[in-house]
Amino acid sequence: MVSSPVERAFRQDVAFWAKRGGLLFRQARHAASLNQKALASVSGTSRTTLSAYEHGRKSPTLETAGRILDAAGFRLVLEAKVEFTTRVAGDGRTFHVPSRLPRLPLAAALGRVRLRERVYDLADRDERRAAYVALLCEGGPQELLDHVDGVLLLDLWDELILPQEVRAEWWPLVEEARHEAGDMN
Repeated sequence: MVSSPVERAFRQDVAFWAKRGGLLFRQARHAASLNQKALASVSGTSRTTLSAYEHGRKSPTLETAGRILDAAGFRLVLEAKVEFTTRVAGDGRTFHVPSRLPRLPLAAALGRVRLRERVYDLADRDERRAAYVALLCEGGPQELLDHVDGVLLLDLWDELILPQEVRAEWWPLVEEARHEAGDMN
């Protein structure tokens, strides 16, 4: 039987998400210091079924996935995807702009980051300001996702000394986030 390119792509997506889900279950189980038998028992599933989920051989329903993750001490959460647009500055250098400003876990938002040859302590406002300038001007998408927190960026925005092109591209995101924050008050 010959399948269409769309059907093949769909099967590849299903296989990708089954493996990704399996990794998620394994990470949650290891973080909870549980073996398969223990997690299966507390989540109301069998060890063989949990193993099949973890190895991507079987896909759970959303309800089952939530129950297994809950038993391991985690929540299944919907998080908006962040996509990036690549822009070119007047000097020819590229920079990246996200589709939305992400929030980071506290440890990442206030942790340390190595950019090029320098280590920045993001818990220190002055170092965070310098790091954000470097990240917004030169950071790749993953670096931006890993180290730029939307709320902390809003707090520093007026103090950041950025090239005009970079500021102009990031400004709509900052204004949208400020507007949303104002709506919450």
